[in-house]
Amino acid sequence: MTGNTLQYLMDVANRAEKAGHGGKTKVYQSAADNMGISTQTLMRKLSEFRPSHRRRRKDAAQSALTRADAQVISAYMLDSRRKNGKRLASLEDAIEVLRSNGEIDASRIDEETGEVMPLSISAISRAMYQYNLHPEQLALPSPKVTLRSEHPNHVWQIDPSLCVLYYLPAAQGECLQVMDENKFYKNKPANIRRIEKERVWRYVITDHASGVIFVHYVLGAESGVNLLESFIEASRKRGDEPFYGIPKLVMVDPGSANTGAVFRNLCRALGITLQVNLPGQPWAKGQVEKANDIVERSFEHRLKFQESPPTSVDELNVLASQWRRWFNSTATHRRLKKPRFAAWMKIKTEQLRLAPDEKIMRSIAMNKAERRKVTVQLEVSFNGSQYSVASIPGVHVGMHLEVTRNPWHDDQAGVLYRDDDGREVMQIVQAIKRDEFGFDIDSPIIGETFRSHADTELDTNRKAVERLSMESDTDTEADKKRKSGATPLGGRIDAMKPINDTRIPEYLPRLGELLDVKTPKVESLRLNHVEAAKRLKNRIGDEWNPDHYQWLVQHYPSGIPEDLLDDVEAALTRVKPAKLHVIGGSN
Repeated sequence: MTGNTLQYLMDVANRAEKAGHGGKTKVYQSAADNMGISTQTLMRKLSEFRPSHRRRRKDAAQSALTRADAQVISAYMLDSRRKNGKRLASLEDAIEVLRSNGEIDASRIDEETGEVMPLSISAISRAMYQYNLHPEQLALPSPKVTLRSEHPNHVWQIDPSLCVLYYLPAAQGECLQVMDENKFYKNKPANIRRIEKERVWRYVITDHASGVIFVHYVLGAESGVNLLESFIEASRKRGDEPFYGIPKLVMVDPGSANTGAVFRNLCRALGITLQVNLPGQPWAKGQVEKANDIVERSFEHRLKFQESPPTSVDELNVLASQWRRWFNSTATHRRLKKPRFAAWMKIKTEQLRLAPDEKIMRSIAMNKAERRKVTVQLEVSFNGSQYSVASIPGVHVGMHLEVTRNPWHDDQAGVLYRDDDGREVMQIVQAIKRDEFGFDIDSPIIGETFRSHADTELDTNRKAVERLSMESDTDTEADKKRKSGATPLGGRIDAMKPINDTRIPEYLPRLGELLDVKTPKVESLRLNHVEAAKRLKNRIGDEWNPDHYQWLVQHYPSGIPEDLLDDVEAALTRVKPAKLHVIGGSN
């Protein structure tokens, strides 16, 4: 309810109070007409803030529904949800099932008669809201921590997006065009597949600290190679344009293109921490999501008005570079109160890591780290040199380490390992150079820590409901049971009990007419002599001899029915072949 609406309702309440008996109705009707709502809706809105003159009950704000019952009801309803969050069980269904199974009481005692009365659905719903246990409340998101980066090039966020407005026809001389919705809407997949390899993708990269927006267009699809090309273009120095270099951390969404070997190899070799956000959490990199929207609205709409539209992705990228220089240089960032390029220029010398040559970056991206065995001297051999790995946590003789090339220095290598939190870390090690004292040189990498909000009441309740549902004492145990597919509430709930306990009327059978169906005669498979001999030889083994085959030919000239093999086998093994007689007759 807005401030203006609240002020108006307060004015209506005051005028109705002054109108006295008989005049209030006219005031209410006039106000409802002005607001475009019914009189009943107006009265409900007035009741939300207008004080009541009735005496407050002693048990006001109290509920006969216990917190334990509310938790069980909430657990049942939450466990009935689909993966898309839609609840399958209504509150009425949940209460009926749980009452039938004796899991909840949900009743009150009438003080006048002493009779035990079941609580109404509305009373139970209100109580669950009071306890902050209603599924609608528990489905609300947890509070989010605002992420902070320390300086420009500390954190980059990358997000690819399909340009739904434009595609590049294959015919020479044609240009980027607006996709005709009548030809390419979602119910015509064949038309989409026809131009699938010619669609334009937009890769947007933002610097978290300065907010700089970098956009690069590629042709084809979202892939590791296209991500690599866009990253290289963003990291290289482009004339006097600000924003370039190698970040310390890159945030991407989960996906084979973003987390595949190509880009991961590059990040490993450049010492970049690749942070893959959890699925279903778009707010984790909301800055680049917003940047995609800015590019689409501020830049791409201009292409439609170009007298000479771009005829290739290269021409499109030229226009994009002109736009991003203008936008980052002139548009004031709301948080920074200055243009984005001006904020990025505050980067310090030690914070600006210059990108290696483009050929080197492509080379290391296409070559994954190599496994090397640790020697008894705690060394590994790589690219013709020896490197000490004594500083690697948990290292021991005989273990295998992943070693990758350092693109900036030929006399250094990167050793990959996982820290106590399971995060992949790369540590730079120097090629062994023996001084007069025999010491080695190494370069450690400093790790980082994370923090989060303390649990709110909803978080606590959500976890409590989950522990109750999984019958666990700890959150970890509940999570393991959930992942292992444990039945909610210990399997005690018979969701079909209300149905099975209901007496269904008995229906008299109806007379019908028997259908006369003539079925075909089914005969067993007939084996020829060679097939039958192979099967019988496997059964009889070493006792098989050529006379047996002649016996089969003589007594079964038309082949042996498959269902007589057991009888024939018995005859062959019981007497000599010369004395064999037919079992079941010959055909």
